[in-house]
Amino acid sequence: MIRITDLGMVFAQGTPDENTALESINLEINRGDFITVIGSNGAGKSTLFNALSGTYTPTRGTILLKNEEAGPERDITREPEFIRARYIGRIFQNPLLGTAGKMTLADNMMICHKKGYKGLRISLNTAMREYFREQLRILGMGLEDRLNDNVELFSGGQRQALTLLMTVMSRPALLLLDEHTAALDPRNAEIVMDLTMRFAAEYGLTVMMITHNMGHAIAYGSRLIMMDEGRILLDIGAGEKSRLTTESLVQRFRDIKKVSLQNDEMLLG
Repeated sequence: MIRITDLGMVFAQGTPDENTALESINLEINRGDFITVIGSNGAGKSTLFNALSGTYTPTRGTILLKNEEAGPERDITREPEFIRARYIGRIFQNPLLGTAGKMTLADNMMICHKKGYKGLRISLNTAMREYFREQLRILGMGLEDRLNDNVELFSGGQRQALTLLMTVMSRPALLLLDEHTAALDPRNAEIVMDLTMRFAAEYGLTVMMITHNMGHAIAYGSRLIMMDEGRILLDIGAGEKSRLTTESLVQRFRDIKKVSLQNDEMLLG
């Protein structure tokens, strides 16, 4: 579905501050994959997401997308972010980034609903309001009764759950989750994670999720990628992933890097 070939990202190239953030990334993301992505700070995880979403243009390499089963691959390597946003959704760690706080819940959902809409003009009528209420009931947070409230009145957990719902409503070809539960308290983090897994299963979403929680990286998803210094060190499929433990994963990192680690925090810190 998405094929990444020899992807490289160099910042401040040719200057004393030159920094290689991605080095020869080769990766195939298949339809329906749920890939957890781990690695220490500076490993290249968010830079990879920025390349996929169009925030950054790679220094070299290609990103090819096949959105339909029977359709041809399309080179999106240099396609701008605002175009890719039509089919690649991204949710950030900060729960305030995915919604417009000064706008009502109804207006936020209308913007989401109209995303990529090419037909006649649609309006927020009674039928549309009821459709939004039906979608919001899925969250189990009572937001279906708050369509006229500004989103800034909601808690961080409510806003992140809402962002997830709105992103899923547009049925993205790829959903990028950039530590989307890290800023939430444990209860809301669990709620948002449960919703994530539910939506992924029900709608057959293709998901990549960055996490600093190695337990989550092992427990969730069908595939695990470990990055380090801009490279993919490990790409572990569902069969092998189901047998992983934190200890065995840390040991794999030790063996590849030929370093001594005392615990997983040193790997992910």
